[in-house]
Amino acid sequence: MTKRPWLHLPVAACLILAGCGYVGEPLPPSLQIPVAISDLSAIERGEKIIVSFTVPEQTTDGARLGRIKEVDLRLGTEPGDWIENSRKIETGVEHPGEVRVEIPVKQWVGRDIVLGARVLSRKGRYSEWSNLVRLRVVEPLETPAVKAEGSAEGVRVSWTAPRGRPGMMWRVFRRGPGRQEAELLASTPESEYLDTSVQRGAAYAYMAQAIMKSGDTVAESEMSEPAEISYIDTFPPKVPTGLAAIAGLNSIQLTWNPNSEADLGGYYLYRCEEDGECRRAGGLLEVPSYTDRATESGKRYRYAVSAVDQGGNESARCEAVEVVAQ
Repeated sequence: MTKRPWLHLPVAACLILAGCGYVGEPLPPSLQIPVAISDLSAIERGEKIIVSFTVPEQTTDGARLGRIKEVDLRLGTEPGDWIENSRKIETGVEHPGEVRVEIPVKQWVGRDIVLGARVLSRKGRYSEWSNLVRLRVVEPLETPAVKAEGSAEGVRVSWTAPRGRPGMMWRVFRRGPGRQEAELLASTPESEYLDTSVQRGAAYAYMAQAIMKSGDTVAESEMSEPAEISYIDTFPPKVPTGLAAIAGLNSIQLTWNPNSEADLGGYYLYRCEEDGECRRAGGLLEVPSYTDRATESGKRYRYAVSAVDQGGNESARCEAVEVVAQ
């Protein structure tokens, strides 16, 4: 039988190509040393210390970190040798990602604590320690009880203030129409806040939170229950002041102090001839002045002014002024 060498050419070609595809030495297996946590933070809120951090998704040699064995979270009270004197806090964490741990405040009140964490891989290798967080634990702040009431100026939010402490303030939050999350309106040392940015007929919910700062330490109360209100403005503007009347030739010039309400719509001027019934002179006035040209010489006239808001709420009339036409 005649041998056919060309039948072996595909095999030889495959061997040559396979040899050309080889690049360098194979990489060593990952040591599985996790990257250290770098964003550890802690805050006292109500009866708890809230600890937050992110477990990285990579090892120090760039490999992906799928699952972990645990996060070794420690709480100690001696900054110089805090690890040896620390207490381990169980986290139950087995995967990279964001973590939130709650620690009861009670046994740590009045003490300076130090928090740190490290990651243990499935192969039993620890990361470096995270950034350390120091916290002065204070007596838990009481949660305010909030109420909201409508007024001519807007919604007045007030709350029962817990016993005062140095550095204590309150945050005021509002959830308005079409919003799912509450927004921070103000931080104030007072126990009330006036919200002047409300809209008529809109529904709002207000919350408050006590906060106390001491150096780098921040303690917060729990957020209050929401106080809900639909703002219906039934409150008239203030009564105008400073009405003055000056008789001129065939006219009487009237002026008064402008009102300062944000929702002011204008003014109504009331005119009384001699002892007759008072009637509105003209329509809604946009400026605090008016010239009455329908006067008769020698006749006595009395005038009064009211203010009206954009919702049609009218104030009482100011004290009337009297003048004799020339």
